[in-house]
Amino acid sequence: MPFSKDFMWGVSTSAYQIEGAPSADGKGPSIWDVFCRRPGRIFQGHTGDAACDHYRRYAGDVALMKALGLNAYRFSLSWPRILPEGEGAVNARGLDFYNRLIDALLEAGIEPLITLYHWDLPHELHLRGGWMNADSARWFADFARVAADAFSDRVRFWNTLEEPCTYIIMGYRTGEHAPGWRLPVADVLQAGHHTLLAHGDAVRAIRERARTPPTIGCDATASAFVPLTESPADIAAARAATFAFGRIDAWGNSRATDDDLSLWVNCWWGDPVYLGRYPEEALRVLGDRAPKVRPGDMERIAAPVDQCQLSVYGGKRCRAGADGRPEPVPYEPGYATTTQNHWAVEPGCIYWSARFMHERYGRPILIAENGHQNLDSLSPDGRVRDPQRADYLARVLPGLQRAVDEGLPVSGYFHWTLMDNFEWAEGYNIRVGLVHTDFRTQTRTPKDSFEFYRRAIAHARQTGSLPPAEASRDRPDGRGGVIT
Repeated sequence: MPFSKDFMWGVSTSAYQIEGAPSADGKGPSIWDVFCRRPGRIFQGHTGDAACDHYRRYAGDVALMKALGLNAYRFSLSWPRILPEGEGAVNARGLDFYNRLIDALLEAGIEPLITLYHWDLPHELHLRGGWMNADSARWFADFARVAADAFSDRVRFWNTLEEPCTYIIMGYRTGEHAPGWRLPVADVLQAGHHTLLAHGDAVRAIRERARTPPTIGCDATASAFVPLTESPADIAAARAATFAFGRIDAWGNSRATDDDLSLWVNCWWGDPVYLGRYPEEALRVLGDRAPKVRPGDMERIAAPVDQCQLSVYGGKRCRAGADGRPEPVPYEPGYATTTQNHWAVEPGCIYWSARFMHERYGRPILIAENGHQNLDSLSPDGRVRDPQRADYLARVLPGLQRAVDEGLPVSGYFHWTLMDNFEWAEGYNIRVGLVHTDFRTQTRTPKDSFEFYRRAIAHARQTGSLPPAEASRDRPDGRGGVIT
C-alpha cells in the first residue's frame, strides 16, 4: 500500500526549546525559566532564554520548512505566553504570535498541528502545587478553551499532552527536569492521575469550542520492545514486554523493589487514555501507592480521541525465554549504532511501536517524534555533515514503509526536530536538528540530513514509497542501510 497523498511529512518542535523571548510582550515565567537558574541543573548553566529566537525569526524558519518539502508542522503553545498567570487574563500579544505563525504556515502550504502542553507549566501554577494540585485539570481545560477559541478556525489537529510519563517522572520523581522535585511513588502517580484528567477535560473543551472539526490525539506512550526474531513466540514476548508493569521497563531493565519501581511503562499511561482503566497488574503491584481515583475520573480521562501519537526514538530487543516470558536481549558490546545520549539505534522501532500500539488501542497512529541525537559542527567549507543522522533515518524509515505497506493506519511522520535547540537538562550539548543553529549568531545552516529527508519526502510523494535502501555491512540484522 503506498503512502497516501495526504500523508503528513513534518517536523516537531516545542515552545521552550526554540522560542526564546522569555519575558517578551507580556509572557509569564514557566517552570523551565526558573529551573534553568538553579545551579547544577542544566549542562554548563545553559538556559532557554535565547534558544533559537524562533519568536522573532519564525518567518525564516517557516521558509526552511517549505524548502524541506514539508506539508505539516507540529509545534507546542507556550502556556505562560498566552496565560501569564496560568489562568485568568489572556495575553493578546501571545495569541498574536501564534496567529502570525499559523497564517505563515498556511500560506506556505503547511498544515499546523498544535500540542497544548510540552512541559512548560506556568510558574505561578507550580507555586500552587502544579500537577500535584487536583485543580490542574481545570486550569488546563481552561487553557484548551482559550486555544480552541483563538486557533480552531485554522487548526484541525491537536495533541493534548506530550509524553506525560517523561515530565511527571523526571519532574516529580527523579528531579532531573523542572520543577526538580523528588517525591514518593504514590505522590508521583497522583500527579500523573491529575495530568491524565487534564488531558480528558481538554479533549472535551476542544470539541466544545472548535470551529473546525478537530482531530485530537495524545502522546501518552513510548517505544515498543522489538522481537529478536519474527517467530510467534518472540513477537508475543515483545508485545507482552511492551505493556508489562513491574517486571521489565521500557529500557529493558528488570524492576522489582519498591524504591526502584519503574514507571516508564506504556500501559500505565496509555490504558487510561485509550481503554478507560489502569491496568490490573499495575494496581496489584502498586497496592496503596496507586492514585486515588474518584467516581467518574476514568470516564473523564477516556474522553474519545482520534489518534495515538507516538514518540519513537529507539527500542529494546526481546525474546521469549525458556518459560515463554519476555526476556530482554542486550545489544552486543561495541554495538556501533548509538546516539549521542547512548540510545541504541533499533531499526524496527517505528514498525513495532505502530503495530503494537494499534493492536492494543485501536486508534490510527501518528509518529509524532523520531530523530537522532548527535554532535554536529559547521565545517570550514560551510557544510554540516551529519552522516549518523542520515544513516539513522535510513535504518528506521523502512519500518514506516512496512507499517504503511501492511495497512496499519499511520497518518504521518514528524522528525524531531527542525533545528538544533535547547535540549532540556542537556542544554545545547546535544544537537538534534536537520538544520544547524549557531546559537551566537542564530545563523541556520541546513545539514546533509536536511537534504536526505527532503529527497525521501519528494520520492514518497512522487512514487507512493520511500527510496530503496542499500545493504549496510555494519548493521547487525543485515536489513539495509543508506537510502540513495
